[in-house]
Amino acid sequence: MEHSRIGRLLAQLLVLATAALCACAPAKRVVSSGAEPGSLPKYESRLGHSRPVVAIVANNQGAELSDLLVPFGILSRDEGLDVKVVTTGDDALSTFTDMGQPGPRIQGQSTLHGFDEQVPEGADYVVVPAQASSQALIDWLKSQVGKGATTVSICNGGLIVAQTGLFAGRFATAHWSTESARIKSYPSVRWVRDRRYLADGSWISTSGVSAAVPVSIALIEAIHGRAASTRIARDLGVDDWSPVHDTSAFEPHLSGTAWPLAKVAYTNRWWHTQDLIVIAVAGGIDEVSLALTVDAYSSTGRSRAFVTTADGRPVVTRHGLTLWPDSPPQRIAGRPVVPPTERTATALDGALDGIMQRYGQATADGVALVFEFPWKRSR
Repeated sequence: MEHSRIGRLLAQLLVLATAALCACAPAKRVVSSGAEPGSLPKYESRLGHSRPVVAIVANNQGAELSDLLVPFGILSRDEGLDVKVVTTGDDALSTFTDMGQPGPRIQGQSTLHGFDEQVPEGADYVVVPAQASSQALIDWLKSQVGKGATTVSICNGGLIVAQTGLFAGRFATAHWSTESARIKSYPSVRWVRDRRYLADGSWISTSGVSAAVPVSIALIEAIHGRAASTRIARDLGVDDWSPVHDTSAFEPHLSGTAWPLAKVAYTNRWWHTQDLIVIAVAGGIDEVSLALTVDAYSSTGRSRAFVTTADGRPVVTRHGLTLWPDSPPQRIAGRPVVPPTERTATALDGALDGIMQRYGQATADGVALVFEFPWKRSR
């Protein structure tokens, strides 16, 4: 009883401290980029490509799973695009989830050097997930920009692009949690709030993890028009891909968000043994569905998701990536979770519902807040 009372007191103090720090932190709040809301630059052919080339670049040392696979899975649905995962080295790519848990390993489709040999004129678009930085990665990004590529940073991939120095003087955004650090480290960037995504010329950036969905659909619209984006959005189960966003709704506030965030970031880890959740996959698994499901269950502070296959062998995903399954310990929490095969962008809603049933409303809310996802949860 005494332990429980002390635990509740510590948790309450943590909530108060988190909210106070957030309220006191100096924030340079730019609320408009001056661009038309919802608009991305229309694609203009310039390189003689039969299909626009999209390079999703990732450091083999680690890239955020949803930042990587969600754009890949959505953009690959447009057969008029040539989409490649380009890695810094030959080995399988390590991934991590939004709260830093290990994710499955994935084999890229080209290396930086191989891509430069295959596409010497450069990509039309370079998508930059949150990931480990390296000089080779930064130099390659600079080279692609010099060849005229449009960059699309996903979530805290904006910090990678900022390291190139090429964001200076431009409007950009990233995850709310890095706002103060971004302003301090990259003061020449005009950091924007209240946009899920925005464009400043050939520089596109997004807010939190879940913004990878709307920006990918908006990019298809910018390249191939409204009919194409509407068709793909309908198949994914997405009704709205506008940039409308309220950053403050996801930050720690005593009015309601501080406690859910404290649970997934701290107290769940302090007071609970970690569950091991099996994500069962087979060949042809949809990349969007897989990433959102794994990422959500590994962001609760209560559980870690392991990707498994029936025979323990690698599988090829829907659009051609080789994925290595994990080897989870024997202690498994309940039946395997199977990502949806239809309307796959709704996988996050489904995962949050499952998390709420397992761990309660506050933990599910915390995961949605971390993802900057406007979850239509029931009360």
